[in-house]
Amino acid sequence: MITDKIDNIDKYKEISPDICAFLKNLDQDIHCGKYWINHDDFANVDIYETKSHEDCVFESHKNYIDIQLVLEGQERLDFIDIGSLSVKVPYDVEKDLIFYYNPEKTPNSIILEKGNFAMLFPYEAHKPQMRLMSDGQNVKKVVIKIKYK
Repeated sequence: MITDKIDNIDKYKEISPDICAFLKNLDQDIHCGKYWINHDDFANVDIYETKSHEDCVFESHKNYIDIQLVLEGQERLDFIDIGSLSVKVPYDVEKDLIFYYNPEKTPNSIILEKGNFAMLFPYEAHKPQMRLMSDGQNVKKVVIKIKYK
């Protein structure tokens, strides 16, 4: 996993110039929905309330790298190598999604907040949308899906 400030996004060779431009010029007033960036890559913008640790689940993807960028609010994101997890819901080809049971091993955690991004590869499971405190908060986030070659 890579985490950094959005100002440094163009330093990563895995991220094409059109994705960098989309992210750097992103207006936080962007409407929720799906936005195609190029033939292979797209962005999903969503608003939701963060949830308890117990209500969130680890997931991974086979065909896409995720770049997760919070536009408003904050959330905790846990991540761990998929090799240490047991599959809870098998791979869904149409959704490019696998769900896992919570691991016995303590995962790594980061706080996503405005101005920072996390880049997650197919071999990394992640558990997003977790609240930081006992109360949830509204988060607006964009998730870029980069075709994994």
